Amino acid sequence: MIYGPEHQELTRSLTKFIDQEINPHVDQWETEGVFPAHELFKKLGQQGFLGVCKPEEYGGLGLDYSYSLAVSETLGHINCGGVPMAIGVQTDMATPALARFGSDYVRETYLKPAISGDYVACIGVSEPGAGSDVAAIKSHARKDGDDYIINGQKMWITNGAQADFMCMLVNTSDGPMHESKSLIVVPMDSPGITLAQRLDKLGMRSSDTAQLFFEDVRVPQRNLIGEEGKGFTYQMMQFQEERLWAAGAGLKPLEKAINDVIEYTRTREAFGKPLLDNQYIHFRLAELLTEVEQLRSLTYRAVYDYVRGADVTLLASMAKLKVGRLTREIADACLQYYGGMGFMNETPITRLYRDGRLSSIGGGADEVMLGIICKYMDILPKRPRG
Repeated sequence: MIYGPEHQELTRSLTKFIDQEINPHVDQWETEGVFPAHELFKKLGQQGFLGVCKPEEYGGLGLDYSYSLAVSETLGHINCGGVPMAIGVQTDMATPALARFGSDYVRETYLKPAISGDYVACIGVSEPGAGSDVAAIKSHARKDGDDYIINGQKMWITNGAQADFMCMLVNTSDGPMHESKSLIVVPMDSPGITLAQRLDKLGMRSSDTAQLFFEDVRVPQRNLIGEEGKGFTYQMMQFQEERLWAAGAGLKPLEKAINDVIEYTRTREAFGKPLLDNQYIHFRLAELLTEVEQLRSLTYRAVYDYVRGADVTLLASMAKLKVGRLTREIADACLQYYGGMGFMNETPITRLYRDGRLSSIGGGADEVMLGIICKYMDILPKRPRG
């Protein structure tokens, strides 16, 4: 059992917050294409939801990662994917490296206000020519006195139009790809940063996503996270928490989709009987719910091992792969059982159908997860040296 009474109390408190402060506004935010991140994050921070695993000396609760899983799973109670994703970026994608490797200055100046909700964070890894292939990023920083001068661009940046700082992966040397990168905290009001555009997306409509350009952006070298040249390693570690977060956050939406279609097909009649009475439909829904429980078990096991210090790269990659594929499968199947109503935006399944497609792309595409799994199975072909 991964959850105890303290986890359950945290879940109850967050569920109540979601019902009062988020779900009543979701439809409006989806229509507007953005939600008020500073306003919402401040409320979340006041309740302690943005730093459950972060150090107490910087405003966090100092709990283990199983509590972060409880938060991510509960965020699935939100009636869209964009807002939970934006919160997850703040808690499990843009700040783990700050908490683990950041200097006292970095943690005091950036991590602490991110935990309190005074700052909105974003993570700057992807570029137009480097999404899942993190090693291929081109953005770079050169030293000039006590500063770094940063040039490049970042693409598909969640919270990018509202963020106060970016945890940015850049090249800081011309060495081997895995040893030439560093993570640097970049204040988003720095001269030289241009918001090229807010991106128009298929789903995750309430989450602002930006393309950003960096031209001779000057950042103090003290904003470096950890050691120079260790950025790729730090980012791979952040990806583990991102992928565990994604798996946890996917559970409730999938359960809800199945339960909603059960209620619809129970009352919707075709050819003289409820749709649910068709063996194909109720057998299929039973199969899908079984798949959700398998995903839950895999995710819980990965987090259980992670809390105990084990390398969960394999399990986290499996969970990330599974949540992406299962979300697509369940959204498609459930939409089909709604018939014509499944094609109407007023039916909630359409939002999951659109939002859930990102699960197989963001945070490492399915194909990247498969490559990692194959590597751990020792069946991935070796790249030729030279």
